[in-house]
Amino acid sequence: METIRMVDLYGQYLKIKTEIDNAIAGVIQRTSFVKGSEVHDFEQQLAQYLGVPHVVSCANGTDALQIALMALGLQPGDEVITASFTFIATAEVIALLKLKPVLIDVDPRTFLMDISLIEKHITNKTRAIIPVHLFGQCCYMDEIMKIAQQYKLYVIEDTAQALGAEYYSANKTLKAGTIGHIGCTSFFPSKNLGCFGDGGALFTHNPELASKIRSIANHGMTRRYYHEHIGINSRLDSMQAAILSVKLKYLDEYHRSRQQAANFYDKELSQIPWIKVPQRTSWSNHIFHQYSILLESKEIRDRLKQYLEKHHIPSMIYYPLPIHRQKAYEAYQFNDSDFPVSNKLSDTILSLPMHTELNNEQLTYICDIIKQFEP
Repeated sequence: METIRMVDLYGQYLKIKTEIDNAIAGVIQRTSFVKGSEVHDFEQQLAQYLGVPHVVSCANGTDALQIALMALGLQPGDEVITASFTFIATAEVIALLKLKPVLIDVDPRTFLMDISLIEKHITNKTRAIIPVHLFGQCCYMDEIMKIAQQYKLYVIEDTAQALGAEYYSANKTLKAGTIGHIGCTSFFPSKNLGCFGDGGALFTHNPELASKIRSIANHGMTRRYYHEHIGINSRLDSMQAAILSVKLKYLDEYHRSRQQAANFYDKELSQIPWIKVPQRTSWSNHIFHQYSILLESKEIRDRLKQYLEKHHIPSMIYYPLPIHRQKAYEAYQFNDSDFPVSNKLSDTILSLPMHTELNNEQLTYICDIIKQFEP
């Protein structure tokens, strides 16, 4: 049996090696490493895939979130609502811009933002909501957009872990990140659509927002050396764009591979009484950036992780400390008792290997080993 990896990027590369190598060679031959035609072409291809008119690429997913907030013209002290159980970047950019992160707890079944808590945290300073489509499926955007419209708030979708996921609304299917005012994503190598370095993008239906986003990402320029906005330097380089253009053609195939692996896990693990497998929502499909199980206690989770390591099976804890408990955010004085679900998830969650190259032999081995564990 081949070595089991948490993410098998090299195995994925080998299947499309010729296309990738040719794409890289083409960039080298043209020597247009920054703002080459590959960047424009990829933006157009991604826009077509997502069904939006405007895609602006940038250097990474964190920059995408920051640029989105900058484009909306928020002012220091304005409040932005997001979830505590997620990667730090979502709150980080809020704090960096001297806005106020307002964190809420998540649903214990889906790990997504608990929408029943949003209105309770809206004040006269609230300006935006950032729903995080965690682990590969969408938040309940119908209700989020309804609340946003009622209170005149912006919605920025963090779709770094769910690019290409489908959301079902009013007899139509939309792609994650295309429902709010701005969608943001990351092309970090381990993402479902990952490049060979850092990369990110923003997408929107609004032409004025798109123009401002593009300007902010390029030093605030609208034309060379004329700066209408305070901006940053955040570019997707031509090499990464060329690689992403190749991989985008296979993205739906990658999703199917992940879903097949998740179905295998579900079938084999759902009958184990001390394991809860991921719950899939009715309003979104799940593209399984991660396959995360819940254990009954931190002690069982930690012992299972060690047990898997002894049998050469990697696993990861996403996330061992929710944002409201992070030292860097102590100044915001979050009340720990407001986050019972996030706190419990951090103690009991464990993510199993999930990638496009998992085969039935590896999946069978992983599940058999888990079944042999004594909690």
